Amino acid sequence: MATKRITGFSDQIMALVKALRAETPDCVAAGVVDMATGMLLSYETVDTHPNEVLDLLAGATLDLFQGRTVLMIEDVFKERRGVQNDHHYFQEILVNSENLTHLFIRMNDSQDVVAVAVCRKSVNVGMLFAQARRVIKEYGGI
Repeated sequence: MATKRITGFSDQIMALVKALRAETPDCVAAGVVDMATGMLLSYETVDTHPNEVLDLLAGATLDLFQGRTVLMIEDVFKERRGVQNDHHYFQEILVNSENLTHLFIRMNDSQDVVAVAVCRKSVNVGMLFAQARRVIKEYGGI
């Protein structure tokens, strides 16, 4: 797939969500969360969901990656390793729920942006990671 030059941030986010939704195996929903604001920037899903659930998704993503305890763990690792930057250690998180598999990935060039792909639980997890990482790499400059 040829990479198109997309100029606006909003257009890049929407293109990323469409690509994740289309190119990730067994994907039923995709979205992008801004960790700085805790907002769901864009999403695409095969089903309808109440707005409260979508708002909670953004907050849950923030807790997963930058909750108080997670930040404490990162600070301990940084202190022990002598690291003095703001880079986060946790880059990808896979969550299996009763019927779905949720993959959360930080964007490479923007640590405050997390892409989410939600797939049927029957998904091949290796293919999920491979395809999602490929899409993220393509849009990594967001």
